[in-house]
Amino acid sequence: MRLEEDKDYLNCDYCRSMYFPEANDDGVRVLGEPAYELCPVCEIPLVHAAVGGQRILHCGRCRGILLAVPVFVQLIDDLRAHHDHASAIARPLNPKDLERTIRCPRCHGPMDTHPYGGPGNIVLDTCENCFLHWLDYGELQRIVRAPDYCHGGESLLA
Repeated sequence: MRLEEDKDYLNCDYCRSMYFPEANDDGVRVLGEPAYELCPVCEIPLVHAAVGGQRILHCGRCRGILLAVPVFVQLIDDLRAHHDHASAIARPLNPKDLERTIRCPRCHGPMDTHPYGGPGNIVLDTCENCFLHWLDYGELQRIVRAPDYCHGGESLLA
């Protein structure tokens, strides 16, 4: 099986079939091919994966994900558009999450740790140099499921 760049499936060179791995509980389809980057939390090799049709890098141990900023924006838009409604109450941001420092898996510089400006009350780790975001396990689903100011023209916070 061979993984092609920007594809979310594997190709068999022998029979020419396509293989789409099953999504795990996080909605991530692990494609299995190791990446050059190491997990900034576990320091083990990340693997290529896909979620919502978008390619990402995934850690098999902590289940965090690394993705390019434009992919993050498109992925959030797509996943929220296909999600019926907000199904989780947003929990408050934990200020201790802002105290950690992790290194960018690509350039090895410190990532900027900051609150995400959208719904979900999560803390993002961003490398401005490499234009990458790191999301810890569950943060993507918190964003997708979080109430938003407006959904279908009606306020969810009223």
